[in-house]
Order: sequence, then C-alpha cells, then structure tokens
Amino acid sequence: MIIDITKGANNPILRGSNPKHGKITKKTKKLLKDMEDSMIATNGVGIAAPQIGINTRVAHITINETRDTFPMINPEIIERSEETETDTEGCLSLPGKWGPVERSKWVVAKFTNEKGEDFVMRFENFEARIVQHEIDHLNGTLFIDHVPEGELKED
Repeated sequence: MIIDITKGANNPILRGSNPKHGKITKKTKKLLKDMEDSMIATNGVGIAAPQIGINTRVAHITINETRDTFPMINPEIIERSEETETDTEGCLSLPGKWGPVERSKWVVAKFTNEKGEDFVMRFENFEARIVQHEIDHLNGTLFIDHVPEGELKED
C-alpha cells in the first residue's frame, strides 16, 4: 500500500524524536513493505518511518544502481570519514526544494534487517549520502538544516 508522505519542514512528526523500534513483528514487516512501495512510487532513493507519519527508527534505502531496496531497523552511524563531499539533495517530504549538503564520503552503520539479523556495513559515495540523509530523519533533522544560508532552491 502506498502511504502519503508527511510534508513540511515544521511538521512535528518529521521533527519529533524517534524511539528505538522494538520487536520485529508482522506489523513491522508490513510497515517496511508500505515504506518500500511509497519510496518506489515517488521515485525516491530512501525513506524513513517519520516521513509516513510513524515515529520509530526504521528506514528503507536503495543500495545500488539496480534499485534494490534495503530495510534498516534502528540504524546508527558508528564511523564516518573525515573526507566530505558536497552534492545537491532533495527530499520526498519537501517537494520542489533542493540544496547543497556536505556529507561524509563514507560511513559505517550498524542496524538490524527485517529478519532480525544484525549488520555492520560500510556505505560509500551516494549510498553513504542516502544513509546519512535517512538517519538524519530518524534524529528529527532535515536536509535543509545542512544547506548553507541562502542556497536553498525551489522549483
């Protein structure tokens, strides 16, 4: 099922705290499927639970050029490169807004998948950017918070 994306920079759901997700249940798996469907339907490369109105630490990302998707439950960045790169970002929750965001070139994240398996993975370049963007959502931060003053663009 495709779910409306929560929109607006001041939306309290997007800016709220997101507690750790508990036990993985059928409801969790349905949430992940709904998130994946919503991300694909909106041509997104990542989505976090707050974007569909649910305050829990769950995200779904696209991990390669074949558009394979990958769920992340309770993701946390445990290491990041000092080397950064700046690229233009947008967000499904802020349609028509774009801006330059500086991010670490690579990150190491730990998380649990939908089967309850724990992972530690290194993400590089665009995939690292997606992971950082979605984990920001789980921390109540939006990409516009990283855009230098005066550089946010609107379609």
